Amino acid sequence: MSQPQDQRGSTGAPPAHAALPVTTTFEFPEWKIDRYVGSCFGLIVRSMGALKGLGAAFKTIKGGEVTQYTELLEDSRRHAMDRMIENARIMGANAVVGMRFDSSEIGESLTEIVAYGTAVVVSQRT
Repeated sequence: MSQPQDQRGSTGAPPAHAALPVTTTFEFPEWKIDRYVGSCFGLIVRSMGALKGLGAAFKTIKGGEVTQYTELLEDSRRHAMDRMIENARIMGANAVVGMRFDSSEIGESLTEIVAYGTAVVVSQRT
């Protein structure tokens, strides 16, 4: 999680243009949390599509990993996390702690993926 020294901002925290650090824990060993900004989230609703769904249906009959669904869910989680990070940036945060994923089905063909966490402002430990 630590940034190279030359990429840190004047406070020792990651600069706004750098990748925003995200952790599933509730603190960063290298930084102290100066301020809790609030809850942030990123949401995406996806559908498999008819052709990929047909291929996936045949795969379930055969057994084994259904790669169409695996790829869809990996891509969806990545998009949800990107949206959560953008939400945290808009709120003025430079990091996210306690990040989690959740998912649910909407109807029979839609899947909702949400990434959520707590947006925080961090600085270097003294």
